[in-house]
Amino acid sequence: MFVKDGDRCWFVKLQEIRLFESVGNYARVYFETNKPLILKSLNALEERLDERVFFRANRKHIVNLRMIEKIDTYFNGGLLLEMKGGEKIEVSRRQAVKFKEMMSL
Repeated sequence: MFVKDGDRCWFVKLQEIRLFESVGNYARVYFETNKPLILKSLNALEERLDERVFFRANRKHIVNLRMIEKIDTYFNGGLLLEMKGGEKIEVSRRQAVKFKEMMSL
């Protein structure tokens, strides 16, 4: 994936991306120690990403399933994912049901 943020550019392998975070009309891409913004909506990204690798956790986040370090139960039937970069992402109740089915939890 080609990522451009201002004057900086990266070629990033999809498997190196931990998560995408919605920021208005943009998406923040988390990889290594970088968090550049790209002009793409999460919905547009979700359509193009492999659903076996990337999961829409909630309205604001798409996570790389291979970058999850820890899964905790959260209130109201949700889940809390801890990513390899230390980010904590809440999985909505509706998505938690899908996530548990996918991961056979």
